Amino acid sequence: MTYTSDEVGQILNQFKETQFVALATIDGIRPRVRPVTLIYLDRRFWVVTSTSSSKVIQIGQNANAEFAYQFSENSEDYCIRILGKAKIIKDKKTKTSIAKRISFFNNHWASPEDPDYTLLEILPDELQYVAPSGMKRFRL
Repeated sequence: MTYTSDEVGQILNQFKETQFVALATIDGIRPRVRPVTLIYLDRRFWVVTSTSSSKVIQIGQNANAEFAYQFSENSEDYCIRILGKAKIIKDKKTKTSIAKRISFFNNHWASPEDPDYTLLEILPDELQYVAPSGMKRFRL
């Protein structure tokens, strides 16, 4: 995924390969927020979860999603919010590739073919960056 703004690239460089974020999905007309491990690989955002989880059911009904990543740098607090669509990935090659790259996978699933393993990709269309100097919004 390529972004035109150097500033967006610098913001995205704040992501590590894994971090905890708050992921919001829609349950009917109500938002539902929960902590998840966000996986950032090759400039793409992934979440692995159980197939029976509420988030998978909610995404199946409404793909709109948002996550917020909060971090501190030089004793100041920052937040990156990514809004977009969540996609349930069915491609076995992609699911296997991601499973092999995350250290905690085998703590939850027997293999990439485990029917309880679901891979989600968050496809961003808006980024909001909140810093002590103010908020900036980018359409992606």
